[in-house]
Amino acid sequence: MRAVLCEAFGAPESLVVSDVPSPLAGAGQVKIRVRAAGVNFPDALLVQGLYQLKPPLPFSPGLEVAGEICEVGAGVDPARLGARMMAILPYGGFAEEVVLPASAPILLPGTMPFAVAAGFGLAYGTAHVALVQRGRLQADETLLVLGAAGGVGLAAVELGALLGARVIAGASTDEKLALASRYGATDCINYSRENLRERIIGLTDGRGADVVFDPVGGDLFDQAVRRIAWEGRYLVIGFASGRIPALPANIALLKNASLVGVYWGAYWEKDASVARDSLAQLQAWYADGRLRPHIQQTFPLDEASQALRMLMERRAQGKIVLTL
Repeated sequence: MRAVLCEAFGAPESLVVSDVPSPLAGAGQVKIRVRAAGVNFPDALLVQGLYQLKPPLPFSPGLEVAGEICEVGAGVDPARLGARMMAILPYGGFAEEVVLPASAPILLPGTMPFAVAAGFGLAYGTAHVALVQRGRLQADETLLVLGAAGGVGLAAVELGALLGARVIAGASTDEKLALASRYGATDCINYSRENLRERIIGLTDGRGADVVFDPVGGDLFDQAVRRIAWEGRYLVIGFASGRIPALPANIALLKNASLVGVYWGAYWEKDASVARDSLAQLQAWYADGRLRPHIQQTFPLDEASQALRMLMERRAQGKIVLTL
């Protein structure tokens, strides 16, 4: 089979596509023929050696896949062969086949295309657990989403609107904000040319945002955290800016505010029921037509490095997906 390989930590352009042995499904495992693989910011960090997980070299990046079960190991019901599935992996998804525990894949709704499924779980799962499980977002509260046109940011905009919140989208271009508006943002802040702190105050009549969804960090964190509302919740999703910020403790004290970490992937190890229940709700909303995942572009497996570069340069809007 063919797979994208990281043979040494470095830029995405150092990745190679090679023929590797096809994996075999062992006892209690299934093999998925991958039809599509989601491209995510952690993949870019993985290949640079900057992620909290450092797989042994060589390895394939890729955290989420969609495809059909093409082989089952001992102890797994053969009736599962051919089932359309999506799955979340620690890495290894940029390949034509993957093997994982039989309990890991999640059955797809019949109407969900593989390309959509491959970009669905991580973005929507992170956003949903962040807003509902960690942020306790309520209808009529104000939600500020930074990086609002990225994969996870756009999912947060759409879900925030679905949950009945007033959504303020923050992004770096008017084009990105136009996309966020189509997905439910009622107000927009172009923080490449507007003062984020002043705009938050103006849009909320001085109150601030009840919940802040932040996958960016850096300077935007420094500004937004100072405009959080009384008893607000600041959701730390990631650090796409490249700088991990620090919270002045007096802000949390004076506002009775909470800094809330969101590491969605850890739920699969610590409490998988949270992630599974969340995805079940999200799939139901998708089947009802209430979610409209935005796939900006698809790339073939051979162009995985270009897809990662597009993500790193923050040119992506919605999801980028590899199709096989």
